[in-house]
Amino acid sequence: MTNFDCIVVGGGHAGCEAALVASRMGLNTLFLTLNLDTIGQMSCNPSMGGLGKSQLIFEVDALGGEIGYATDQTGIGFRMLNTKKGPAVWSLRTQVDRKKYREFMQNILRNQKNLILKQAEVAEIIVKNNKAKGICTRTGMEYFGSAIILTTGTFLNGLIHIGLKHYPSGRMGELPSKDLSDSLKKLGFKLGRLKTGTSPRVDKNTIDFSKLIPQEPDKEPAHFSYRTHQKSEIRSQRLAGGFNPPKVPCYITHTNRKTQEIILKNLDRSPLFSPKGIIKGIGPRYCPSIEDKYVKFKEKSSHQVFIEPDGLDTNECYLNGLATSLPEDVQISLLHTIPGLEKVEIIRPGYGIEYDFAYPNQVYPTLETKLVKNLYFAGQLLGTSGYEEAAAQGMVAGINACLPRSDKRSGTETARQASLKVKKKSPFILSRQEAYIGVLIDDLVTKPIREPYRMFTSRVEHRLILRQDNACERLMKYGAKFGIVNKKDYNKVNEMMANVNLKLKELKTRRVTPNEINSILKAHHSAPITYPVSLFQILKRPEINYSMIEPLAGSLNPEIENKIEIQAKYDGYIKREYQLVKRMKKLEDYKIPDAFNYSTIKGLSREAREKLSQTRPLTLGQANRIPGVRSSDLTCLIVALKNHV
Repeated sequence: MTNFDCIVVGGGHAGCEAALVASRMGLNTLFLTLNLDTIGQMSCNPSMGGLGKSQLIFEVDALGGEIGYATDQTGIGFRMLNTKKGPAVWSLRTQVDRKKYREFMQNILRNQKNLILKQAEVAEIIVKNNKAKGICTRTGMEYFGSAIILTTGTFLNGLIHIGLKHYPSGRMGELPSKDLSDSLKKLGFKLGRLKTGTSPRVDKNTIDFSKLIPQEPDKEPAHFSYRTHQKSEIRSQRLAGGFNPPKVPCYITHTNRKTQEIILKNLDRSPLFSPKGIIKGIGPRYCPSIEDKYVKFKEKSSHQVFIEPDGLDTNECYLNGLATSLPEDVQISLLHTIPGLEKVEIIRPGYGIEYDFAYPNQVYPTLETKLVKNLYFAGQLLGTSGYEEAAAQGMVAGINACLPRSDKRSGTETARQASLKVKKKSPFILSRQEAYIGVLIDDLVTKPIREPYRMFTSRVEHRLILRQDNACERLMKYGAKFGIVNKKDYNKVNEMMANVNLKLKELKTRRVTPNEINSILKAHHSAPITYPVSLFQILKRPEINYSMIEPLAGSLNPEIENKIEIQAKYDGYIKREYQLVKRMKKLEDYKIPDAFNYSTIKGLSREAREKLSQTRPLTLGQANRIPGVRSSDLTCLIVALKNHV
């Protein structure tokens, strides 16, 4: 078979989600990758989630993705971060068994209906009349599809650096893809170079753990997927009624002045700092190599290192915080200066990798390219870093590739087209006001990329209402609409929220007298009341939690109790956020025609005219966020749009 509805290229986290969502929405899908054995590979550290990233996993899960459930199944140490702060920035993070995660994801893909997996190197995108029609492999085999999704990760023109030695590779031990990069350039896409890196992997049996600080996982861990607590077959270790994954600790150590001396002494052997300037690509500012840290922060001799287990059945550990492209002998020397690692043996050296990426202002918020219709980009190809960011983009690209389009498909109507006839034909675009995914993609297509993009909570203006705990309430409606979330699961979420709202109403109307509540307040060092107030007002106090007023309010299931507390504690702030969202929605709802001619607008600055013509914003809201577009430019644009027929 050589004709498909959708072709997904690349077996990383973006590719996995794109292939699964396309096939689950009814498309006959072809999944092509350089190596079938490395589908779902965690190329960098063996962990998922963390600050700003866990929210993406929860959102992908709510839409019907797989990354959250796969992480729950293969996680070996779950820990909630930022618990001393408000729930808006609570972020779940877990160590993952690298091998088991890969095997779990491969098993899901192999058994997915409508999905065919093949091993091949894609060399060319077949394009006719500015529409992607298929792909051609390096061996000359052609496959045709109505939508093509590229998720090539670091494989486009990949070049690995260890010291002053470098060689073509998309990942350690795997070949890069050069022909596909050339094909994209021929089509007119502007490509740049980025750089990332990994840390050495070391032998656990050669670590002196007595010198390290253990970081224990949570005793009662949270999980990522709404599906996890519904499955009885999760693990053999599962406790009745609870989530009980393995609890393997990480360990912390620190570099020191001796480490610093070795690194600074050998900078001439670093591809980053050698006078030869071997590495040209721009690296991630928020995840720099250890040599980069010492060059930029020479006054700081100590940097934290996390020793992360690679899995339950391996002696391999990842040294998070020690990404490096220094020569292997230097890596050995610097590791031996670190407490606990004095006799450590390296299993795999750290390395830097340069790769081609496509500037993301060349795609729409749907992730369809502007130059070629039916062609989608996702993941590191668009300049992002991180498994979570990639999975989120793969999800969005996959959904949009499935939506009915104006152009006709060859042959008879597909199952996907038939199933979606009753649904709107508008593209699937999440706004900044409704999801972290919306912020991620809006940033990519609107703002210039100068380094690998990484998601942070600080990038999200409305993070108080875009929490990881309410992802299902916000986004599961889309997963249900597209048929990738079970309707029963969606109904359960709606039922739970109905119970939450009913309980909130009850707490707001149930007034308690001083005689009823003051003894409870006194026991918890909270000021007594002098007149009747609602239980909701009592629960708003920082020092009072629901369990304290349970004798008066009634018992609740823990999940509902948590949602009630958040609503009470942040009631005023949440109302304010929704008011801001409502005001911003006017700009977001104001559509700009795709072919709008900005050169005819009087009063528009030259910079704004260039930026608007290049970005082609879909709404006034997006136009307002383009760097270089001033408020006066926006006013001119609004006037022009009102006069536009």
